[in-house]
Parts: sequence; structure tokens; C-alpha cells
Amino acid sequence: MSDLADLPELLPDRPDAAGLPRHDVADLALAAQGRARIEWADRAMPVLRQIRERFAAERPFDAVRIAACMHVTTESANLMRALAAGGAQVTLCASNPLSTQDDTAAALVAEYGIATFARNGIDRDGYYAHIDAALDAEPHYVFDDGCDLVNILHTERTDVLGGVRGGCEETTTGVIRLRQMAAAGALRFPVVAVNDTDTKHMFDNRYGTGQSTLDAIFRATNTLLAGRTVVVAGYGYCGRGVASRAKGMGAAVIVTEIDPTKALDAAMDGFRVMPMSAAAPLGDVFITVTGNRDVVRREHFVVMRDGAMLANSGHFDIEIDITALAELAVEGPRRVRPSTDEYVLADGRRLLLLAEGRLVNLAAAEGHPAAVMDMSFADQALTAQWLHTAGQELAPGVYDVPTAIDKDVARMKIDTMGIEIDTLTPAQVEYLSSWEHGS
Repeated sequence: MSDLADLPELLPDRPDAAGLPRHDVADLALAAQGRARIEWADRAMPVLRQIRERFAAERPFDAVRIAACMHVTTESANLMRALAAGGAQVTLCASNPLSTQDDTAAALVAEYGIATFARNGIDRDGYYAHIDAALDAEPHYVFDDGCDLVNILHTERTDVLGGVRGGCEETTTGVIRLRQMAAAGALRFPVVAVNDTDTKHMFDNRYGTGQSTLDAIFRATNTLLAGRTVVVAGYGYCGRGVASRAKGMGAAVIVTEIDPTKALDAAMDGFRVMPMSAAAPLGDVFITVTGNRDVVRREHFVVMRDGAMLANSGHFDIEIDITALAELAVEGPRRVRPSTDEYVLADGRRLLLLAEGRLVNLAAAEGHPAAVMDMSFADQALTAQWLHTAGQELAPGVYDVPTAIDKDVARMKIDTMGIEIDTLTPAQVEYLSSWEHGS
């Protein structure tokens, strides 16, 4: 069981919170504000709204317990609403302490009756106590955003592991970890890689990460990108989005990569490609989106320009070697702007670390636009329904989302946008399904 004795708002210790679900949030008085923002996001999430309405009518999750470890934002709140509308008993904890929106967490508890354990800025012990609290619900299914929930299930909370029937993973980093677990024979239940759907990684990662990362940098520093040099580490879908949007803002963009195919892709897209050692003296802004550790490290810091900005848009705060940066600094970290810490090196150069090296688009801004998350969370909701029905016989391992779900979400999205597309004629269907026709 979890030990949350030091977290003052945990039920049932608060007599003024009688009737509310279990929770630990910063301030329940923020609930009305949070509801207004959740409903604002809902306006831009028509696909998920349609699914919520269908779930409310069909109740596919009656008597089902779901534990989710996700960024607690207005967009994920609408996913929780959809699952609850379908009859699920939902418990939510935060996958990143700096991305939690305290008003959203309060609204989930007080306005929507969803058990929520999330406080912005909570320390490491509190973070894991919240994960424990979510697992105390003895879930049948788990939704993860980075694999921390699944990891704790397999290492520290094996008492509830046997009751878990399956899960979903939302991030590239989490899918990587899960595939490693599966390869080692350690994964005990099936997990669906929602991250790998086209409607997730093509749009959420590229358009969402691209826009929200730059939004966070602007909020944190009020910098002008035009005429500056931006170094993007990693050219997956997230890196492509960041690089293209930085280029659109007038920046000169350099890409660093370890994969020759992705490096070639970046070069063909018109970006300079080089190792980080060569890019470090040239960059004004460094953005990591790799899913790996120590991408920007000591030997890079020592040659960077005065005023260089360091931002991470990968899931975990390990892509920038913050320990080495602190060891090099003779002053700092000193908070010079919201979400911006200055480190002064021995020769007087100043390096600026944004959002403490955490996921900058959520720690220093509001994350992806709701219109993008509409597709990602629609994928999550429909995949959960599939997992609860057709996925019951799956062996432990990592699975792709059925293509039909991905196509359904895309079709629903273009319908809400007023877009019409062609359909195949009978002759075209026959041609594509046969081999007899020659040229």
C-alpha cells in the first residue's frame, strides 16, 4: 500500500472533502477554473467528444478499474472523462511533476469525481507515492506515459500485478522501455503501443511537439528565433516538427543524429547535419528530442556560446547532463525568468537551462494543442475498448494498435474538419485486389 501520510489532502483525512474520490491535489478551490479550461479544450476535441458520448450510451467499461499515469492537463482530463463516461473507475496520477495543471487536477476530483493524485512541482518521493496510490486501486488496465507505472508494477507493486489484464503506452520513450522488458521476458501482460499509430506520432509528435516546444521557449525566454541558430538533437517525428517550425520562424537549423537514414532525411529537408561536438560552438538554442541520455553533456557545455539556451522535449530529464552543468558552474542555478535557470561558468559565460531540463513543452507551457491531442486520446480510448474485448487472449508483449482504429480516428477527424476524400470505384477495388491485370 502507498505511504501518503505526509501529503495533507489525501482522503479520508480531510473532513471537508467528504464524498469526493481519493485524491491528493494542491487546492480544490481551483476546481471551477479547471473545469472552465477543460471544457475549453473539449471544444477542440470533437473526435474524443463523440467517443465519450458513445461510451456514455454503451458503457463498455462497467466494473472496470483503470489506473493512468499521464500528464495531468486539460486534454488528458477529457480522456479521463471519456473513460469514466464508459463506466470505468478511473484513478489518475501525474507522469511529470512539472506538467501538472493544479486547477485541472482539482476539477477532476471536485467537478468530475475522478480519483486524482497530482501536484505541480511535487518531489520525487511524492511522485512515486502518487503512483503507489493509483496502483492501490488494483487496476485491470493501466495507461502509461513513460513506463514508470508499468515499471513500478513489475518491481515494487507485484501485489497487484496479477490483476492487470493489459495496458497502453503513449510515448516513444515508454515503448522503448516496454520492448526491452518484453525482450527480456519480464513483461507480464500485453501492452499496446498507442504511441506508434499514424494519428499519434505523425501529428501529435510532429505538429504538437513542434508547436508546443517553441511555445515553451518563447514563454520562458521571450527570445527571437529569427536569425538565431537552433540545434535540434534527433530527427524522429518530434525532431522534424521542431526543426520545421524553427525554420519557419527564421532560424538557421542544425540537426544532430545517430541514425544515417534520419540524418539523410534531415539533409534532404534542407538542414545542416553534423555531430553535437561540431554544433555546440554554433548554437544559440539547443533542443533535445531523442529519448536517450546525455545527448548534451560536459564537452559540449565548455564550448557553447555565452547565453546559449538548453531545452529538452524528450520525456525524461536525462537528455541534458544537468549534473555536469552544475559541476562546471561557479554560480547558479539562479532563476532569472519563470522556467529559466542561469548557470555561470568560470570564464563568465552564461548557459540557460529551461524547465530544469524536464519536458519543456509541458513544464514551461501547456503542452500540445487540444486539436492534436484529440487524435492521440481518441486512439487511447478506442484501444482501451478493443483491449477489453478483442484483446483478452493476447499473450504478454508489446502490440500495435489495430490499423482499423487508426483509420477510424483519422476518418472521424477529417469529418469534423469538413474534409471530404475520394472512395475507390468497384473497378479500382477489383484492380487492387487482383494480380491478373498487367500494365
